[in-house]
Amino acid sequence: QVQLAESGGGLVQAGGSLRLSCVASGVGFSINTMAWYRQGPGNQRELVAAITGGGITNYADSVKGRFTIAKDFAKNTVYLQMSSLKPEDTRVYYCKANLRSGLVREDYWGQGTQGTVSS
Repeated sequence: QVQLAESGGGLVQAGGSLRLSCVASGVGFSINTMAWYRQGPGNQRELVAAITGGGITNYADSVKGRFTIAKDFAKNTVYLQMSSLKPEDTRVYYCKANLRSGLVREDYWGQGTQGTVSS
């Protein structure tokens, strides 16, 4: 049974920073990619940033230059450093992992962590 656990959300003033972490636990899997998504009330869940095992990254235009995704797949962990935060970054942030076990690939999601930016 694979589980993802996010941490690091909270309340910060505009211009401040937050660092999110996500750890995948379980046995018998390898990580293909990990990513961060976010969702606000009435909004679709949107991709924030993603990273492959080879370190290739992809960012939403709205966060480029402000957010940085990093990985330590030896520890089954992905991070999201969020800087220069704006009130519109207020969302629930979700971790997603694409994992493989043998020939099977499957997506897993965390429960989400709230990030709130006050003006």
